[in-house]
Amino acid sequence: MAPEAGPAAPQADARPSRRARLLRTAAALVLIAATCFAVGGSLRGAGTEMAEAAGRPGGVLLLIAALLANAAGLVLSMLSWRVLVVDGGSTARTSDTARIFFIGVISKFVPGRIWGVLAHIQLGKAVGIAPERMIAAFGLGLVIGMTTGAAAGLLVAPAVFGAGAWVFAPLVLLAAAAVARPGWVGRLVAWTMRLARRPDGAAEGSPRALRLSIGWACASWAVSGLHLWAIVVLLGAPPLLSLPVCVGGFALATVAGSLAFVLPDGWGARELVLLAPLGAVMPLSAATAAVIASRLVCVLSEVAATGAALAWARAAGPLPTPRPALQEGAA
Repeated sequence: MAPEAGPAAPQADARPSRRARLLRTAAALVLIAATCFAVGGSLRGAGTEMAEAAGRPGGVLLLIAALLANAAGLVLSMLSWRVLVVDGGSTARTSDTARIFFIGVISKFVPGRIWGVLAHIQLGKAVGIAPERMIAAFGLGLVIGMTTGAAAGLLVAPAVFGAGAWVFAPLVLLAAAAVARPGWVGRLVAWTMRLARRPDGAAEGSPRALRLSIGWACASWAVSGLHLWAIVVLLGAPPLLSLPVCVGGFALATVAGSLAFVLPDGWGARELVLLAPLGAVMPLSAATAAVIASRLVCVLSEVAATGAALAWARAAGPLPTPRPALQEGAA
């Protein structure tokens, strides 16, 4: 006969407190307001250029292709980041990690990168991912994204510097060495976490995960840059000559915008850096229109991808409740 089970231990109330609910609501309202401001500002700045571009032959198809290209690049970037999150053994669903990533994407519309980190930590807790893992994945993803973006930016060298582009060959070799020996990325982030007095064990990513993340990041830059290429071709730039300039220029400009973290989504800094390479393949007036249109395409595709990720996570339903273990001696 099985022994009788003792009185059940009282379970703590898992519902968030009123203060936590108010803070969550306030954060959501701020994020929605910042997103609306970003979309509205982009529409005001690029509405005329986009309307004129859409009226050209094949304009609507090329603009749709630009939106899809940047959205696909964002998905690849999410996969690059997710590899780092699950490297510690997390079993978080892809739909849940996609939700966390894309909410972090639109949090960049609020000035200051700290909001993206906080969003990752809080949303990660809800799916059972430790804060240290989320911080480490954020740091590793940031270093990998900026390093691979800077390497992709070397594609603009032949168009901008001509025969003198060979001086950048050592940087290409350095990027290749980073892929061959990716351990320095984890060591750099671990050192940074020690300076911030945070546990650094989670920053020790496995070489396989780091290489996969680097590969997804490189694919993300290659695909997302195609949105700018579709725009500049629509505005009259030569297709073959402008392809590497668009891919490399967009990557380089995005890295520059990330460094200007006090600006919402790097507004101004990204456009200024992007004008230089585009000016080498098209008139400055057309390059300016392309840069403004690129901003609108990026904002719209980011918002659309975030909405799709939220809908996917909602359709997946809540996390499955783990089955309680059988008590020892139960019949």
